[in-house]
Amino acid sequence: MRIVICDDEPLARERLARIVREEGHEVIALAATCMEAIAKVKELAPDVILLDIRMPGMDGIRCAQELNELNNAPAIIFVTAYDHYAIAAFKAHAVGYLLKPANKEELLQVLSRASLLSNAQLNEISRLEDPLAQSNRQHIAARTHRGVELIALQDIYYFTADQKYVQIRHKGGTVLIDETLKELEQEFGDAFFRIHRNALINLNYLEMLEAIDQGQYQVCFKGLSDKLAISRRHLPLLRDKIQSM
Repeated sequence: MRIVICDDEPLARERLARIVREEGHEVIALAATCMEAIAKVKELAPDVILLDIRMPGMDGIRCAQELNELNNAPAIIFVTAYDHYAIAAFKAHAVGYLLKPANKEELLQVLSRASLLSNAQLNEISRLEDPLAQSNRQHIAARTHRGVELIALQDIYYFTADQKYVQIRHKGGTVLIDETLKELEQEFGDAFFRIHRNALINLNYLEMLEAIDQGQYQVCFKGLSDKLAISRRHLPLLRDKIQSM
């Protein structure tokens, strides 16, 4: 992939450049300010930009917002020393949020995700096809041992209540977030459906309803071996929803 790196710290720029070059990616420009980065993106149309947040002049969040207005917007990956910008980051449609010093494995994992589709392509697909586009959020921020992880809604199989927290089962594994199922259902009800008082499923991954006992069923997912029980109360509602899809 063709990559632009924007960070006001020369050593940070060079470290990121060295890592991505070692994996065969092309660093087409290094920028010390957001204005310089925007100019390079307009000129060179990179696939990805690695972007710091706290910089002199325009900050990285504002820079990302301006980049998203471009027809050839790159995928945006934030690499920052601060974890409290995660909410603003996913509102800016970032595909990744790494805490400094980002290790090689984490960076390459996010770059792999970014390589699937550019930011411009993701935004266009969301507007045209994805019911999740009706929501303001396209990612959910979760604190993990690696820092703050941004999880794309389209990669989430289901949410389940786990005591005081909610567990997210997604393509990259499982994480906990400090939100409630009720809040998530209200926000993402067009794409996620409640099958039990403790579970919301992504309808895009619903494969079939499997009978497990007289009058009892469980949900089977596309591309996932997990199965979730459906409550008797929610079963007719889910069947109606499936018929209307």
